[in-house]
Amino acid sequence: MLFWSVLGASIGSALLPLINIEAILAVAVSQAPAATWGLVLAATAGQMIGKILWYWGGMNADRAPWVHKHLQKPKARASLDRWHARAEGRPWFTAGLLFVSASTGIPPYAVTAVLAGMLRVPFWIFMVTGLLGRGLRFCAVVAGTTSLIGLL
Repeated sequence: MLFWSVLGASIGSALLPLINIEAILAVAVSQAPAATWGLVLAATAGQMIGKILWYWGGMNADRAPWVHKHLQKPKARASLDRWHARAEGRPWFTAGLLFVSASTGIPPYAVTAVLAGMLRVPFWIFMVTGLLGRGLRFCAVVAGTTSLIGLL
């Protein structure tokens, strides 16, 4: 039951960044230490399910009238073109940026997920870097939680 709760909370957190999945995961692990790796898996999978929706939204963002209107502005178009120039033909740079964002949250992963979709980053690169980055992030949360519990 705890697995499904963490999975659902993680999907919600991916869609609505005000929900703190790290705090939820820390509490869940403290309540069920034997289920640690299952909970990490649930948090990672849930986050990626939610981030796929952000990625897909980025791929289709130009269909939204307000985005289309915003991209007509020279400054916004120039910014998107700069990101496109940085990413195009540089898969390692793109993968590195996505991995850093997924593992640290800097820049915010929801933003980079949308940008990845807008820039048409291959889905498999988005998924691999996201799964590895989010998994590493949640392993760090669990390690910190278990260390803290050990001190108490």
